[in-house]
Amino acid sequence: MPNNLWQPGQSGNLAGRTRGSRNKLTEAVVCALLRDFSRHGEKAIARVRQTQPGVYLKVLALLIPKQDKLEHSNTIKEMSDEELEGSIAILKAMMTTQAFGSAHLIEGKAELVALPEPAAATAHAPKPKNRLMLQAVAVGPRERTPRKMRRPAGE
Repeated sequence: MPNNLWQPGQSGNLAGRTRGSRNKLTEAVVCALLRDFSRHGEKAIARVRQTQPGVYLKVLALLIPKQDKLEHSNTIKEMSDEELEGSIAILKAMMTTQAFGSAHLIEGKAELVALPEPAAATAHAPKPKNRLMLQAVAVGPRERTPRKMRRPAGE
C-alpha cells in the first residue's frame, strides 16, 4: 500500500465543502443580523435590559475586548547585589513570622506533679445514658415480611 494516497493540496474528502463556503455563510449570517439589528436593535436591547438584566450585562461583558498582551519583565536580573541581599533578608523575616505567627516564646521549666487518686464516689457514678440505645427497640436482624404479590395484568 502506498504511503501517500493524496497529492499535495488535495483533500481527503472529495465531496467536502468548497473553498470559501464558510466565509460566504459567515458573511450572509452577519449581513442578516446587521439588517435585523438596524430595524429592531434598540427596542430589543431595551427589552432585554428591562426583562433580563443578567443577559444584558453578559452581552456587554462579551463586547469588551480581552487584554491579551502581557508584558513580562525579569526584575531579579535587573537588581544589584545589595538589592538582592536586602530582598532575601526581607523574605527570610517574612518566612519566620509566617512559621511562628505572632506566638511568643515563654521560658520556664517543667515540674513533675502526681495526679490525685480517683475518689470512690466517682467510681459508682451512673454512666450517661445513650439516647440512641434508649430509642432502639431491638438489636439484631429484623424478621423479613413477605411481599404482597400483584395480580397478573391479564386477570
